[in-house]
Amino acid sequence: MQCPGQDSRYWDFHAIFEAQCPKCGHSVEFFKDDASRKCGSCGTRMLNPANDFGCAAYCPYAEQCLGTLPPELLAKKKELLKDRVAIAMKRYFGEDFRRIGHASRVARYAEEIGRAEGSNPAITLITAYLHDIGIKEAERKFNSSAARYQHQEGPPVARQILTGLGAAPALIDEVCDIIGHHHTPRPEETLNFKVLYDADLITNLEEEHPDKAAHQEHFQKIIARSFLTKSGAALAQKVLLSGFDR
Repeated sequence: MQCPGQDSRYWDFHAIFEAQCPKCGHSVEFFKDDASRKCGSCGTRMLNPANDFGCAAYCPYAEQCLGTLPPELLAKKKELLKDRVAIAMKRYFGEDFRRIGHASRVARYAEEIGRAEGSNPAITLITAYLHDIGIKEAERKFNSSAARYQHQEGPPVARQILTGLGAAPALIDEVCDIIGHHHTPRPEETLNFKVLYDADLITNLEEEHPDKAAHQEHFQKIIARSFLTKSGAALAQKVLLSGFDR
């Protein structure tokens, strides 16, 4: 069935309108279902100003519905996917607020580290939200949350969630690969993995040692040898050691 918003049978007199080109001021005619139009005067391609493309930003059939998506919309699609993954993670964990809080904190640190290191923000944030998604199945099947069971059970759950949200296959594959060994770095790792690993390590240290003042020497040793990125070590220094005499 065609989306009612794009079906001309439901259109009224607002369905065809004119908008001013932001570059030359020439009038450009738009139909309601146009994703973008090229200005006939200067050739500038402009997005349909009457649409926010809310559904198209996450709908897996958006290209068939609206035609080739412009770069601005592709960027928005990735942004919205991260938000929808966060919501899906919270729904999956239900009332397990401890794990929801852990994933949200890892995502916050991953965003900061990734921005400094230049990682892919979609991969790092989505992986951060889903990195521990295998815990429920690990506990159900093995009565254990051990890393090896998380690595085994996490990727199928993450793949199901991301497939349901219409994520790109390449993104799904990389996220699931990271989840499948996120506690155990390989000899050669991607930057996206390193960012997630460091963000998770900071969060785990915070949660395991809430009395930071009593564990300064321990933190210093871990910061010196265990982090995979300079930005991760710097953030750990700020989060775990800032404000204490060293």
